[in-house]
Amino acid sequence: MSCCLAGLIALAPGSFAQTGAPSKKKERPASKAAGYHASVPKATLTAVRYGKHERHILDFWQAKSDKPTPLVFVIHGGGWVGGSKERVNRFADTRALLDAGISVVAINYRLMKHCQDVVPPVKAPLHDAARALQFVRSMAGEWNVDKTRIGAAGGSAGACSSLWLAYHDDLADQKSKDPVARESTRLHCAAVVGPQTTLDPKQMVEWTPNSRYGAHAFGKKSFGRFLAERDSILPWIAEYSPYALVSAGDPPVYTIFNTAPAIGKKQKDPTHTANFGVKLQEHCKKHGLECEVVYPGAPDVKYKSPTDYLIARLKSAK
Repeated sequence: MSCCLAGLIALAPGSFAQTGAPSKKKERPASKAAGYHASVPKATLTAVRYGKHERHILDFWQAKSDKPTPLVFVIHGGGWVGGSKERVNRFADTRALLDAGISVVAINYRLMKHCQDVVPPVKAPLHDAARALQFVRSMAGEWNVDKTRIGAAGGSAGACSSLWLAYHDDLADQKSKDPVARESTRLHCAAVVGPQTTLDPKQMVEWTPNSRYGAHAFGKKSFGRFLAERDSILPWIAEYSPYALVSAGDPPVYTIFNTAPAIGKKQKDPTHTANFGVKLQEHCKKHGLECEVVYPGAPDVKYKSPTDYLIARLKSAK
């Protein structure tokens, strides 16, 4: 079994509470993370700071190359309430990427417990990811990275964050005195595992009636309240839901799920259902965008894993 599929299967239905906020029971505190699995090569640099918070750190693996290398930017999952960068190989095969001449970065970011003063809470992890990406670009010369060939990878909430980066307009502030803030947040591509492609509760229940995820992203205590108060937070949904941000010219994406889609029907794991992928794909086609959706029994599968897709995309001549 590939590491990417193993990571996908690890997204167990029971890890999410009925309230719409991920359960913390199965999450190990980041400070007690056991470190990288033996299959992950030793990082070139560890705990590199990209911001002031204790979670604003990243690890970097440099591929050997005489020319600037593409890079895969990995955002861990955990519902924005847990997880750590040490999960990198759940979402991309670090060794395979390095062997292909692609460098890798894995980031930590603020979790929901660190975001009580941020409105809405989801802004913190998403903008942390954007800042980390800008920081990586600011280090491109020193790290021998090609700024134009950066692809994102991640799972669940990390996958949602990756798609948010893929579809959001560039957050670079060319007037800023901070050189990092002047760097682009745009991606060349994204390849993600079990993403939530929308944070709109109305869309969620239309696609999957027993949806229960996302309330915590906007500071709501239950999915019922999230749905009932949807109209009052439409501006937030428009800004933070990947689906709402899709527009012509956005980069190609790849999504993979461990069950087949069934639109309009209850799902065993509604938080990671392939319904998310199918509906995003339909939306992307209307905008002339590429969006691959892989699941058991999916037709015309070209790339069996996010790593395969990232290597093909980032090493292609286009």
